[in-house]
Amino acid sequence: MKRLKSIALGGVIAALYVALTVALAPLSYGPLQFRVSEVLTLLPFCVPEAVPGLFIGCAIANFFGGYGLLDVVVGGLSTLFAAWLTARTKNLWLAALPPVLVNALAVGAMLHYVADVPFWLTCGEVGLGQAGVCYLLGVPLMKALLARGIIKRKQMKN
Repeated sequence: MKRLKSIALGGVIAALYVALTVALAPLSYGPLQFRVSEVLTLLPFCVPEAVPGLFIGCAIANFFGGYGLLDVVVGGLSTLFAAWLTARTKNLWLAALPPVLVNALAVGAMLHYVADVPFWLTCGEVGLGQAGVCYLLGVPLMKALLARGIIKRKQMKN
């Protein structure tokens, strides 16, 4: 039963990620992006079961971004790696760092390749948008959810 709950939770997170990304599409794609759905990338800090849901949600959402299969693969895998790292952090402020750094580099490199945009500028733009979402929206949201007891912190099993 616990495994079924984990799968269902991952499915809900994936669906929410896709819905937020696609609904806010003008902000969600491109070198200068403010992907509001990335607020969910802090969930693994408290809910390690969120990791696969974020991976699947990002991969599906990137089908709608216009950058092709490479974006689906790179975006999905970078989100998976960042979520895995986030689940292993000990501090909420540090938990927001993996999504910022991993996406800045991986998505920045992918956009440099497919859209022929300057590498470091694009990494900076992606990182800045990601930092805005994670630190300005994600950290306060997680603090509120924790303070109200809506979610509880679970440690990732090694």
